[in-house]
Amino acid sequence: MATIGEAAGLAYQARRVYTEELVKGLPALVTAVTHWAGAPERSTMPGMEPMLLQRLRDLAADLKPRGVVWHQAVVAALQDALRRGTAISGPGELGTSTQARKLSLVDDETIELEITTSRLALAIMDVAGSEFSDLRARVALLERRDELDANDLLRAHVLARIVTAAWIGAGLSDSALRDVQPVLHDEFALLVQEAYHEANSLLVAHRVMADIDLRPLIRRSRGGVNTGYAGLVSDETRMLTRSGAGATSSSPTGENATAVLARLNKMIERQVPAFADTAHVGQRTVSPALSNAIGSAQQGVQRRLQAEQDQHVATVSPALLEELQARKQALKRAAESPVERATIEIVALLFQSILTEERIPSSVRVWFARLQMPVLRVAVGEPDFFATIDHPARRLIDRMGACVMGFEATARAVSDALEAEIKRVVQVVEAYPDTGRRVFQTVLTEFERFLENYFKSDAATKRGVSLAQQVEQRETLAIQYTIELRKLLNEVPVQEGVRQFLFHVWADVMAMTAVRTGPQSDATKAMRAAATDLIWSAGAKVTREERAEVIRKLPPLLKKLREGMESAGVDALKRDEHVRTLNESLAAAFSAKAAAIPPERFEELRERLEALEELLPEAGDVQLDQTLMLDISGDDQSALEVVGEGGSMPTPAMVQWARELQVGSWYMLEYGGSTEAVQLAWQGMRRHLSLFVTPTGRCLLFEQNRLASYLQAGLLLPAQDEALTVRATRTALAKLDADPARLLN
Repeated sequence: MATIGEAAGLAYQARRVYTEELVKGLPALVTAVTHWAGAPERSTMPGMEPMLLQRLRDLAADLKPRGVVWHQAVVAALQDALRRGTAISGPGELGTSTQARKLSLVDDETIELEITTSRLALAIMDVAGSEFSDLRARVALLERRDELDANDLLRAHVLARIVTAAWIGAGLSDSALRDVQPVLHDEFALLVQEAYHEANSLLVAHRVMADIDLRPLIRRSRGGVNTGYAGLVSDETRMLTRSGAGATSSSPTGENATAVLARLNKMIERQVPAFADTAHVGQRTVSPALSNAIGSAQQGVQRRLQAEQDQHVATVSPALLEELQARKQALKRAAESPVERATIEIVALLFQSILTEERIPSSVRVWFARLQMPVLRVAVGEPDFFATIDHPARRLIDRMGACVMGFEATARAVSDALEAEIKRVVQVVEAYPDTGRRVFQTVLTEFERFLENYFKSDAATKRGVSLAQQVEQRETLAIQYTIELRKLLNEVPVQEGVRQFLFHVWADVMAMTAVRTGPQSDATKAMRAAATDLIWSAGAKVTREERAEVIRKLPPLLKKLREGMESAGVDALKRDEHVRTLNESLAAAFSAKAAAIPPERFEELRERLEALEELLPEAGDVQLDQTLMLDISGDDQSALEVVGEGGSMPTPAMVQWARELQVGSWYMLEYGGSTEAVQLAWQGMRRHLSLFVTPTGRCLLFEQNRLASYLQAGLLLPAQDEALTVRATRTALAKLDADPARLLN
């Protein structure tokens, strides 16, 4: 067993190797981003906005001088973080003074930058999550701790913050950062995965947890947990999964997605040994005869389905399946190698499963049928289609499938807008047969952006989404106001009753008013002025003139306080109770029992209250409170219901899963004595809030920990046990196990 000093040294070496790998790969990454932004072929792609194309051209030009600055800033921040073991706590802090950060305005750009940073971190973890989990366990063991520090250098969100902060520090815009997300996500995910791998290899070489057993991390209840629903006693941990790419998604057999692909590859290699020789190359050359045959087959499928669509009878019929089977045989005859023939068979089996999946509405299944030939072309030319669950072609099929597979079990039909977007995506893929991975990644990104806005305009969900956004804005502002009020009153002698009223009641009143009328409206300013008047009234009044002034101001002040509380949904009894408490505090001040506030200190306080919006802390630092979430009396409760009860104590893994659920996906929710299908329609800033909609349009809002509690108790489960392509791969494996010779026949 290593000594404490030796263990700490190994942990440092792991971080050093991780950092060195990142630094070593950064020049190529910067080059890739610059090349991607200036790629000339993008101008010919349909659906590309002229303004976006121009922005990318401008960015490519800017990156030539500024890319070096960005690169150097990232390297410097990584090396500084290595020395300290941790890094900056926010994306905007690199090169920014403490005073500037304290006084910075929380604007839309800051929030968007936070979101962009979070997306980069999630993209990295989608690819490198398993390597990170192993490295985290090993380093935590060496450092004799349960968990890494929240700002540990090894965490993906720390790197994401460094990258975005360096980008802004280099003079590049946050909008440009969002434009290059597709390439940035891919390049950093692969680079970080390799860096984690090298750090793990170092520790394994030093015999640090050579075999990691994650089972102790899965907590199970003894005898069940009472979740508040009569008769429900169940295993707390029903499933541990990463929903983003299905990397460890649960299945009826307990076999995760990665294991399914590994089993497929082993089975193929037994029948076609040459397949193993090409499985890990970047690209394979497709034989001209097969390439032409795929193009001919694609045109034939397009003509058939288009003719049926023109007659409004398009469907995946047995006749179409037979035609696809015949085309498969023709493709095999055109193939020039066993590897090509095996690839044709596997893709055909995958799509046979997808096209006979009854949970996909028939109107959408025809568009999946048109994807078969483009996917085949990618699979033949890019062997990692079978080696990784993160290939963009797989992810696109899985995302579209997850969004539509819930409709068949409900009374709702797929909306025209969603079906039109799927149609557009397929047609873009068809239009660029030789683009391969890049076109799939492009349309996947566009589909994700579509989903972000789709539920905001869909008739069944837009009212609920709007209210959920208002609730989030209100609660975020209320907490921000409370934080700043505590700072302002920290050294001011104010009666405790007044202090608590301002923190727990009036902060929410100001927040509600700001949401409804705007932060700079007259109504919001009036609420801030009422806070100032209340603080002044609660100070000691020792002269006759001061007491007369209090008596004159008190009735309109109390009237304003009552009106403010009423507008925020405080019931009459609570309003009366708060006013009684305030009267007692003001009476103490009137009798000179309270301490006096120096005039110059009060004037400073008044000025800061008037400029309160500019002093608010970063929105990303705010943790929403479940108790605040339950108070939405001022909103339309018929359109939005906050789920405040049920579930069981979540593990960290469940909280992480709750953060990774994807908009558009379907789930089965047990709530209010019934079980029904729900679709995730919206997620708030930093995913603290999640909104689900039922087939009848009922909207249910979950705070993050409550959502994790429902996942933990099995009260919220994915409607599909596993991703569409994983299920199809499992079905294909069953057929190949029964008849391996079909790979080459």
